[in-house]
Amino acid sequence: MVLSRFWLVIFISSIVFVVFSLFSGDNYTIDHLLNGKKDDPILVAEKYLEQVPAFVKDSITKAPDQTMVINTDTTYVYANKTVKIYSGVQKSDGLLATCKSTLVDLILPLIAYLAFFCGLMELLIISGASGKLAQILSPVFVKVFPSVPENHPSISYMTLNFAANFLGLDSAATPFGLKAMESLQELNPEKEKASDAQIMFMCLHASGLTLIATSIIGYRAAANASNPADVMLPCIITSFIGTIAAFLIVGVKQKINFKSASLVLSLMVLIAAIVGLLMYVNSLDLIGKNYFTSNLSALILVTIIAFTLIFSFVKEKKFTEAKTTVFESFVVGANNGIKTGVVIFPYVLAMLVAISLFRNSGLFEIISNWIAFIFSNMGVSKEITDALPVAMLRPFSSAGSRGFLIDSMNTFGADSLTGRLSSIFQCSAESTFYVIAVYFGSVNIKNTRYALGTMLLVDVICVITAIFVASWFF
Repeated sequence: MVLSRFWLVIFISSIVFVVFSLFSGDNYTIDHLLNGKKDDPILVAEKYLEQVPAFVKDSITKAPDQTMVINTDTTYVYANKTVKIYSGVQKSDGLLATCKSTLVDLILPLIAYLAFFCGLMELLIISGASGKLAQILSPVFVKVFPSVPENHPSISYMTLNFAANFLGLDSAATPFGLKAMESLQELNPEKEKASDAQIMFMCLHASGLTLIATSIIGYRAAANASNPADVMLPCIITSFIGTIAAFLIVGVKQKINFKSASLVLSLMVLIAAIVGLLMYVNSLDLIGKNYFTSNLSALILVTIIAFTLIFSFVKEKKFTEAKTTVFESFVVGANNGIKTGVVIFPYVLAMLVAISLFRNSGLFEIISNWIAFIFSNMGVSKEITDALPVAMLRPFSSAGSRGFLIDSMNTFGADSLTGRLSSIFQCSAESTFYVIAVYFGSVNIKNTRYALGTMLLVDVICVITAIFVASWFF
């Protein structure tokens, strides 16, 4: 219900704002909102050649392409007896272009990932590997997820999802996470209403605990940062605090026993593992850090794939008992992954189209500017307020916030506080609304209860933490 109302609010308010801007003269055309592409120039006026300034007229008529650029962002183009004036660029794809890109650039690759990893998951299930993993981790998971029975398959799926997220393997994390939601849905007595276990899983997933932020390091290296990996420790600290906050907020709501010995021990082991890895990474030189971060995640993913195939070969008798083969089981799992991708497509499309209109309408920019203005008047430094657009857009769109991140590093420098803080914002949280749409949509849950509110609160905690951590480190 909350998600539905939010979707309606941003959609309707964006349309109203666009129509008002058109008739008030603030917008010359709204065609770009429907058909435009990201970074396309925006048409702001059209005049006859005699109506433009004399110096512009002279320059256009003399130019080979009859085009003139002023101050790098205003372009005059003379064609068909009129001069079209373009200023600024489009923030994201238009509504219709978003429909196409959602299918071609997002859903089709996602379906391919789902097919492959769901095929592997089917092998883990039939071979008994997922059951063994669930059996090992049950003492901890039943404390965090009291409604999940011991040795339930969802435990192994959630473990693989958390591990993939932790290592920055987004392509693997989503299939494992969707499989976990499906498994938890089997335990859910109210099929259209999110269960406690599903909410806890979603909030922990969305908190974005990541050890190897390979994509962020890559962006910073491309922006000529002196040490692209210098934001790793702040990213880990921020995302870890976000994860703990998500666990505590949901745990208090669900009355989880925080005094459990196994829970405390597991948390201490996790902290020790993170600290140990950080100490090792910090002991490396720049080349060593780059080598380690670029290979660890890929090596672990290859290991998971190899283990699944080898274990399935060793346990081939179980496949025979199930009247199937390893290959046929993989195909069955892949087919299930494709069906899941088809199911979530409408949910993702609805959310991304609304976000596209929200950004291109100019409403998001006005809101973000007002928030930056309020923060600046509260004494917050300009270096911090310049990074806030990344934090504000991150819950809505990973691609959009990534664009702001790259722009902030190009504008202010990758080694500036703004550039580093933007990197931490991008790394330390998930695209909340996308995650809600994909994961709850995959199991047809309509009432997300307090999941969305909790995830947004965790996003705010991560933003505040990132500001303190970045100010402390840099």
